[in-house]
Amino acid sequence: MRFNHRSAAREDAQIDMTSMLDIVFIMLIFFIVTSSFVRESGVEVNRPQASNVVSQAGAGIFIGITANNDIYIDKRMVDVERVQATLEHLLLSQPDASLVIQADEHAFNGTVVKVMDAANGAGVKGIALAVEKS
Repeated sequence: MRFNHRSAAREDAQIDMTSMLDIVFIMLIFFIVTSSFVRESGVEVNRPQASNVVSQAGAGIFIGITANNDIYIDKRMVDVERVQATLEHLLLSQPDASLVIQADEHAFNGTVVKVMDAANGAGVKGIALAVEKS
């Protein structure tokens, strides 16, 4: 008995990647959207450590002070004499915004105090200092 073997071309087995790509794109969109909600001063600073930390919710204005005592508001470098005017301008669009100061641990205390005085002069209602939890 002889069977008729056809020499049909075998199809290569393939894995359908469509559903995996859908999941990857959904995760990518999720991470892009959630990362936009994390706001910081836009400046890399080494924040000092503290053991008693209280979380500050709803901060609207971030100020970064680097180790070289450069002051950044909304990712732009601002001279210490212009801090109050810049904050007054920002408070026009966000009148109830609180302020978070992210000062480098090697920044001078005098610079931080000048920024806090300027914030009080501009009428900022709440001021907080950002630290790392130890």
